[in-house]
Formats: sequence, structure tokens, C-alpha cells
Amino acid sequence: MSDEPRQVLILSLVTRHCFKELWMAVSLSLIIPAYNEAERLGRTLSQIFAYLSEQPTRSEVIVVDDGSQDETARAAEESFGAEAGRTEARVIRVEPNRGKGYAVRAGLLSARAPVALFSDADLSTPLTEMPKLVGPIRAGEYDFIFGSRALNRKLIGVHQPWRREQGGRFFNLVVRLATGLPYWDTQCGFKAFRMEVCRPIIEAISIDRFGFDVELIYVAQLAGLRLREWPVRWDHNEGGKVEYVRDSLRMLDEVRRIRRQAKRGFYDEAIRRAREIAARPGARAPIPLDERSAYQSDISPELAATARRI
Repeated sequence: MSDEPRQVLILSLVTRHCFKELWMAVSLSLIIPAYNEAERLGRTLSQIFAYLSEQPTRSEVIVVDDGSQDETARAAEESFGAEAGRTEARVIRVEPNRGKGYAVRAGLLSARAPVALFSDADLSTPLTEMPKLVGPIRAGEYDFIFGSRALNRKLIGVHQPWRREQGGRFFNLVVRLATGLPYWDTQCGFKAFRMEVCRPIIEAISIDRFGFDVELIYVAQLAGLRLREWPVRWDHNEGGKVEYVRDSLRMLDEVRRIRRQAKRGFYDEAIRRAREIAARPGARAPIPLDERSAYQSDISPELAATARRI
């Protein structure tokens, strides 16, 4: 962690549904970092709740409002009240704005499920791609899986503007050269974690803004966790919060910072703890679903129909 004391998160438990079942286990935590997303967050959450309502297991949705200057939190609360159904839902408010990395970390560390996934608020990667990441983790095959636009570009429906797309490719090439990581897309906002094993790594990351993805993957790789880059469908949506020149320079500086910290032993304790947890008996065994369900992934029988099969 940085020397600056971490600010207290104002946790707002907005809505809980089915109060009698409040403490029943959830099998998946879905984290949505949001900054000034009031305009589209309602539509996003409507799609999320519709998808999760079709699943055989219980889930929770955590929206992290990263110091928004609009009505992001209110939009989330209104959607929770109208559409959450049996899905547990809550808002975490961070004041002031700290950055996407900080928001994602706050959400992940609040997750109650054994598997957690974070997704960008624009749902550039559709929710139907979720079983690609969550399924192998539940099966005990991987600890950390992250979506990739680079492994199969045929899965990209709507491309980014040419300059931005080429800039992303250049950044990932720099990351490979600077860190030795063998992956081609560290920045896709669709990543899933086996929380028991990954929690020490998530706790240790120090990058608050867009370079946090590289830090997560780099430290997890150093810890010897089982990582997988997985091709996913993706569509560019307007309204993103990245400012091309400013944030590209900032991310390059953050990559240098990650390397310096690794050399100084900044991550050593987190790596030791993650390895210790992973070595425990059963730490990488398949994760059982709710006993009421016989299905072995997020996908429901309807979604598994030929027309919707992934």
C-alpha cells in the first residue's frame, strides 16, 4: 500500500432483498466500478439483474461509486429497488474520486462470494461471456482469469477509434517488454478471481488508476497463481473515462512504479501469503455451487440453448 492512509469508505447498504435469506451464501460477486455513470447505469443494471435472475445460484452486485459528481448512486439505488429481485445489491461510496483501481479494489475486498468478477459499467463485454471466466475458476482449474480482446479480434464487434486501438496495442507491447508478462491484453475490464487465493494480492495493489490491471496480473504471476488470458466478445462504447494522451503517459509511469516496487520487495508479503493459501489442502479444489443447483456454470438452461450458447 502507499504511505498515504487509505480513506475510509462510506459503505451504504442500499437494498437487501428477501430479508429472511439475507445470510444465505452467494456464489458470485459482480463488481461494477462507476464514475459519473448516472445516464447509463440504470440500463446496465437492468441487463445485469435480468441475466442473474436466470441463473440457478444466488449472486450479489456491488456498485462502487467512485466520487461521482452526478447521480450515479441514486441511479443504482433506484434500479436496486425496481429490478434486483433475489439478487443482493449494494452501493459503496468512495469520496473523493480516487480512480478505477481503487474502486475495483474496494468492491473486490467487500465481496462475500468465493468467486468475484468485475466488469466495466458500459458492459463492453456482454454478460453472456461470464461463464468463460467463472466456470474454469469454479472447476478448480484457475485462480485468476481475465478477458482479452487481443487473442481473437474476430470477437470484437465495434472497434475503438484507430488511434486509440493502436495506442492500446503499443501499451500492451511495452507492458510485455517491461514486465516479462506473456499476455497480450491486460486492460480489458472483465476479470474474475478465486477470492480466497487472490485476496492477498488484491489487498497489496497500490495503483489507484488504470495501471492497476497490470499490477494485479504482474503480482499474481510472481506469486505463481494459475492465470489465464481468455478471448471474449467486446464492443466499443462511447462515453469512456480514459483520456488518451494523459492516461497513456500515466499508465507507462505506473508500470515503472510497479517494477520499482517489486525490486524493493513491496509485494513480498502478499506473494508469500497467496502461496501459503494456495498450498492449503482444498484451496484449489472445485468450488461447490448452491446445493439446490445441478448446473456447473453461471449459464442457465435457457442461455445454454443453441442460439445463445457461448
